[in-house]
Amino acid sequence: MNARKLARLGVPSGEAMRLAGTAARDARQMGIPKRDIPGLITAVVENPHDYTDDELFGDLANAILTHQAAQPSFQARSEPAPYRIWGHDLDPNSVEQMENAVRLPVSVRGALMPDAHLGYGLPIGGVLAVHNAVIPYAVGVDIACRMKLSVLDMPLHTLHGEQKRLINAINRETRFGIGAKFSKGQRRDHPVLDEDWRVSPVTQRFQKKAWEQLGTSGSGNHFVEFGVLEVLAEGLGLPLGQYLALLSHSGSRGTGASVASYYSKLAMDLHPELPKQLRHLAWLDLDTDAGREYWQAMQLMGKYAAANHACIHKHVAKALGAKVLLDIENHHNFAWIEEHDGEMVVVHRKGATPAGKGVIGIIPGSMGTPGYVVRGLGNEAALQSAAHGAGRRMSRRQAKKSFTWSEVKKFLRERDVTLISAGLDEVPMAYKDIDEVMAAQTDLVEILARFDPKLVKMAPAGERPED
Repeated sequence: MNARKLARLGVPSGEAMRLAGTAARDARQMGIPKRDIPGLITAVVENPHDYTDDELFGDLANAILTHQAAQPSFQARSEPAPYRIWGHDLDPNSVEQMENAVRLPVSVRGALMPDAHLGYGLPIGGVLAVHNAVIPYAVGVDIACRMKLSVLDMPLHTLHGEQKRLINAINRETRFGIGAKFSKGQRRDHPVLDEDWRVSPVTQRFQKKAWEQLGTSGSGNHFVEFGVLEVLAEGLGLPLGQYLALLSHSGSRGTGASVASYYSKLAMDLHPELPKQLRHLAWLDLDTDAGREYWQAMQLMGKYAAANHACIHKHVAKALGAKVLLDIENHHNFAWIEEHDGEMVVVHRKGATPAGKGVIGIIPGSMGTPGYVVRGLGNEAALQSAAHGAGRRMSRRQAKKSFTWSEVKKFLRERDVTLISAGLDEVPMAYKDIDEVMAAQTDLVEILARFDPKLVKMAPAGERPED
């Protein structure tokens, strides 16, 4: 058996790996069937004390015990950090992930939003405050995924009367798909390209790719859509009434994903003591070079994600000859240094919207249900956070098995929604009821406006999701 296969069985590198290879070869020479050997080695890895005197596996068992003794042991908090849940009947797996997160020795406090569902490490909809550290997987794979809404000075009848023109503007001015990029003559320009991309070896390596993908939308739950914004309350600087608006959802694309992957692995390598269920919650101390490097890379990806949206909205508006009356935007996969309970902490909002007092944000629904422009109420119990959307109620695989395009098209037609492209894994029925989510967080945000999607584009069916 080679080292890769042995590593998958949980054999530590070094002397234990060498002895495992020797034991596997000896087992074959003794006539043990090849198919049985992985199971035997796994048994030794899981219970080395039972094999210390075994003629075949004794040396391996003792090497594993020596390795384990040399590893730092995990010390959880004496009591879990406090956290609160908003919403009802949340996915038990997401609740379990939150309970794991508040056991970390660096954890201070947490909150779980009503749109919560399963994620890597921290659940989507999870908010976690920690001491002087950052957890790459608690920020998320799509660093600085964000929302942007632009109110345009175009009449509402454009949505139907000039629909083809609107579709052409979206199709021309952004790109969808996991590897979507602009060709050389079409690449966008933005001041973010003049930032220092040498803050991390990852951002430096992928700077050209970031330029190629600047202004693209990606895949998964990312979208660009036109719709009707109804201003319901004062606070946005617009008179009450209905407006045509452009709404987008996407993040830092391939470069952000590469940053997340690199530093998540680094964090896990630095914390071998973490039990399996906490591995994806490995952190980087902000006093270390690795922690500072990730933090700077995350900040750059925040600027880059904002630039993506800026390019999309600028070029779509220009293609339509439209003037922007109002811009609103916010991150929801990021970490901030904030003061809570009189101390400075790092607050991770993974699929959660900043909702400090007076802060304006956007909480979308789905391709066929409304989204809302909200104003934060600054609820400290929620670490001044709110949901970032409706939240999935089923997996992508389950959605593909559960629904057909005929019923989806009927659903959208009844709501006067035209779908340019999307996959069955993103249909409205795969998501929770956005109005129930909003009702569960009336102490976190107040609604200022409602956005109803009318013309929606997402990545075509078959694209690997990157959200």
